[in-house]
Amino acid sequence: MARYVAAIDQGTTSSRLILFDRDGRVACVDQREHEQITPRAGWVEHDPKEIWRRTREVIGGAMASCDIEAGNVAAIGITNQRETTVVWDRETGEPIHNAIVWQDTRTADLVAELAGDEGVDRLRRDVGLPLSTYFSGPKVRWILDHVEGARRRAEAGELAFGTMDAWVLWNLTGGADGGVHATDVTNASRTMLMSLETLDWHQPSLDLLGIPRSILPEIRSSSEVYGEAAGTALGGRPVAGILGDQQAAMFGQTCFDPGDAKNTYGTGSFLLVNTGAEIVHTEKLLTTVGAKLGPDGPPVYMLEGSIAVTGAAVQWLRDRIGLIEEAPEIEALARTVADNGGVYFVPAFSGLFAPYWREDARGAIVGLTAYANKGHLARATLEATAWQSREVVDAANAVADVPFAELKVDGGMTGDELLMQFQADVLGVPVIRPAVTETTALGAAFAAGLATGFWSGTDELRERWREGARWEPAMDEAERERQYRQWKKAVERTFDWVD
Repeated sequence: MARYVAAIDQGTTSSRLILFDRDGRVACVDQREHEQITPRAGWVEHDPKEIWRRTREVIGGAMASCDIEAGNVAAIGITNQRETTVVWDRETGEPIHNAIVWQDTRTADLVAELAGDEGVDRLRRDVGLPLSTYFSGPKVRWILDHVEGARRRAEAGELAFGTMDAWVLWNLTGGADGGVHATDVTNASRTMLMSLETLDWHQPSLDLLGIPRSILPEIRSSSEVYGEAAGTALGGRPVAGILGDQQAAMFGQTCFDPGDAKNTYGTGSFLLVNTGAEIVHTEKLLTTVGAKLGPDGPPVYMLEGSIAVTGAAVQWLRDRIGLIEEAPEIEALARTVADNGGVYFVPAFSGLFAPYWREDARGAIVGLTAYANKGHLARATLEATAWQSREVVDAANAVADVPFAELKVDGGMTGDELLMQFQADVLGVPVIRPAVTETTALGAAFAAGLATGFWSGTDELRERWREGARWEPAMDEAERERQYRQWKKAVERTFDWVD
């Protein structure tokens, strides 16, 4: 009898396999890192073959470590780093170029050219996204333009494109020997090539970027049986769930209703707000698909605020400034002072993402006096994470007619209780951390388990979710708004730094 659901979590720096039991608890896990390839400044690549090799290894490693047979696994879900782009030969399965990672900025000139006189928002009403190096479309165009013979082969139907979910799915279900070439609506919504309304490829976007439809995967729901795994320790099991990593974290947090919100704190942070059936447009946030359960299920839409630097600011204090030796030390250092001493740190190391989208911004530490010490700088670094999240929440509240009553949180920085309390203080709502913090993989497992009947529905998933910790707001509203005004002034000081 099947007692587990497996989740493949193909991330930016590593791949993992996690097995969850019926209560949504981690049964076993295996993880392997892969190489970060940086051939030039601003270029970031991964070897797709290495990623598939690591995926096979973590499948075998996790199954062996728990001594679990394939028959005990009801289904397999996939979650993945979004926007990272790979193009491969359909007949041989060989990638024609390294995968171009979501962080890569080589397409900046192309994006400016495509924007032209109509600007970066020329496709936004249809696809929910601005023209940006962040998304997959320009990366595909770059590969077709720069790999010899690629465009001719693409137009002849010889090549396949996919984000990493599609690459893993294709290989997992047989590869060149009958592999399924498909993606789900959440990943497709991050390519800049999918219509939010029709959930099909958007022909005007394909025409603008010069991408032939023949290379694109089939767009399917986030929870259905796509095919059967072959050639690994999970051979014969149905692959039945796909969600991009941030949508998977949203799903793993059981944010199923309009107004539900979660924030994932990592190198950067990603705050998503469920807007239900409503497609909400704003220039400050991204509009994306949160999930679609089953081929006939309705899509659920989200607003997303991407924050470029949160945990990375702590890493900067550790690695570049030498203020701390280990990242968790920042909380103790920040607790040596009662407040920030008037110091604000805006970590706009390579511009600001949501809600400003200012590539000309650069980092600034302001409000320094002779009184300030390293504890104040540590505290200002943590507070910057909370203030940036507040700005994204405000931007969502300004355009979405949904109630915002609490924030569910996950990611590495949620272990910092000082930060979590300050986050609750500046938002004025409770901040809640789940008992199971592997929410990204759990979301993919939930989607696969729903498709195969392992779980009966979203009501049962809510029952499986358990609260681990809660922080209630304790700051006076007048003081909260005073500090917020100071933060806003600090942010303004970062603008127009790059000519």
